[in-house]
Amino acid sequence: MDVRTGFFALLLVILGYIAALMVFPLFPYVMAAGLLAFVLYPTQKRLEATLDSVPLAERHRSKLVALVLTAVAMVAAVVPLFVFSVIVFQTVFSFLSEFDGPAALDELEALGRDLGLEDETIADLQGQIRSTLEPDVITDAIDIVVGESLRLLNMGIEMGIGLLVLVFLLYYLLVDGDTFVEWVGAVAPIDPVVRDELFDEVNVVTWAVIKSHVLVALAEGILGGIGLWLVGVSNVPLWTMVMIVVSFLPAIGVWLVWGPAVGYLFATGEPMLATVLLLYGIAVLSIVDNYLRAIFVDRSSGLHPAVVLIGVIGGIYLLGIMGLFLGPVLLAVFKAGLNVFGEAYGNLEPREALAEAARDEQPMVQQQLDGVGTDPDDGTDVETG
Repeated sequence: MDVRTGFFALLLVILGYIAALMVFPLFPYVMAAGLLAFVLYPTQKRLEATLDSVPLAERHRSKLVALVLTAVAMVAAVVPLFVFSVIVFQTVFSFLSEFDGPAALDELEALGRDLGLEDETIADLQGQIRSTLEPDVITDAIDIVVGESLRLLNMGIEMGIGLLVLVFLLYYLLVDGDTFVEWVGAVAPIDPVVRDELFDEVNVVTWAVIKSHVLVALAEGILGGIGLWLVGVSNVPLWTMVMIVVSFLPAIGVWLVWGPAVGYLFATGEPMLATVLLLYGIAVLSIVDNYLRAIFVDRSSGLHPAVVLIGVIGGIYLLGIMGLFLGPVLLAVFKAGLNVFGEAYGNLEPREALAEAARDEQPMVQQQLDGVGTDPDDGTDVETG
């Protein structure tokens, strides 16, 4: 490598690092826009073909369809996600701001009497708690509440900006996504056959994860939320979000939420509502979990459930609420890359596209190496497939 090539490579590394720093704060929203564009791309093409008879230029038709799909995506995906996030913030803020120490002591006293504790024991516990609630501690608690409120406000502003970026990026990916993919394929230093196989594998495993895990989790969470709403459980949106998360857990699912809810309704003197929720969970939620997931998994399972679980939990840690859906998809894309690399350069048996390319190249390589195209013993053609 000469000096000029090295300098140019160093310049690209520096510029790439700066670009990564700029994209990193918005990375979850960029990835979410890419995932939504991937899901909506087939619909985009079908609608463009439907509008062929409309007297508009092809570019204008593409923009019109992308605008409509972006609006639909905002209503169907972005707005509910934003509402769930706001509800979570409000729940945390409400708990921090409405906590009442004296009322908590009274509730503790009532609980102690229900448990059969003696009055002296209850008085000692209350005295110890009061001794810890000194003015400095109360002041620190107020500071914590104010600090958390400001932090939640900043997070709300950042989320609003991120969602704005998501919407605009989704629109432009729908309009110019083909051009972007072609550019990535052109600049990537990968053999064309391997590159095409990689794109195909990414497409297959991504759709598999979306269908067999993400869509099933959304369906179970929403149906579970409807069941909780029917029996009058409070904070239904928050519990719906929790059920969407736990539905990714293998062998556990949404019963981790509606099961304790049934017990809570029984304990609070609502046996009729508890029975209704129990029957709803068995007749609706369990059937959806067993049969709907089985249908999608049997057809095209992209990842093992344990890997999906890691993707969900790790995605939430890394990307926030967006990681709930992006984590499994990113692991699926990583798996696709490993599969194609193993088929092209490793020990995995290549599939049809790579195998056909290998059969086309093998005779030429063989002749270049030793000039032999027939069997030296009997003169018959050597089978190179």
